[in-house]
Amino acid sequence: MGEKVYGYHAIEEALKKAGMGSTLYVQRQGGERLDTLVRSAKLTGKVAVKKLSKDELERMMPGIDVRGAILDLGGPRRGASRLMETSVEEFCASLKEGEGALVIILDGITDPHNLGAILRSADQFGVDLAMIPERRSVQANETVVKVSSGAAQYVNIAVVTNLTREIKVLKDNGFWIYGADMAGENSYSVSFPARTAFVMGSEGSGISQLVRKNCDHIISIPMQGHIDSLNVSVAAGILLYEFRRNNH
Repeated sequence: MGEKVYGYHAIEEALKKAGMGSTLYVQRQGGERLDTLVRSAKLTGKVAVKKLSKDELERMMPGIDVRGAILDLGGPRRGASRLMETSVEEFCASLKEGEGALVIILDGITDPHNLGAILRSADQFGVDLAMIPERRSVQANETVVKVSSGAAQYVNIAVVTNLTREIKVLKDNGFWIYGADMAGENSYSVSFPARTAFVMGSEGSGISQLVRKNCDHIISIPMQGHIDSLNVSVAAGILLYEFRRNNH
């Protein structure tokens, strides 16, 4: 088996890109929603459909409530990924002179639900590239795709071995780097340039020291509540919105 996708909306989106060798496993007599997925799979002409009992389906992904359907994209996980993977160098080379772009850099995000929510916002606000470190970070796995409602499949993702080095590549290509931190400058007073990259730190310790040193500015989101911080996925969504509001 290869990369697996579960959750109605995530499967619905993944079917649009599924290739030969993919299989949709559905629970027998699962209802109209599952019948809709079966019809969509058959219309692709590429996705096989297999109906299983509830127990058989649950054994495919133990401990996960798959809600009656699993889409197996076929092949080894890495090779079969339907995520839009690229490199920072390739991304920068694809930009035209004077063309703006929005990048989000995720420094040590370990919760798949946070990553999924961030990628969902990234798709909605037109992020051109998401950078994820290869180590000490959750990768775009099945849970992430599910939480993002399939939106993760529409965001260019660069999995990198050295965030600091790739940040320098962005800087060399005209990007300004903004790190998010509670002690930073009020983001509402910042006019973001056409080529902007936001750095979002880990849920516990924030942005790593070395990455922080390579940021051009440290910014914060003004708050008035009793809790002194926002969930990283919520903060990411606010900053992405602020960029689009500034550059509409």
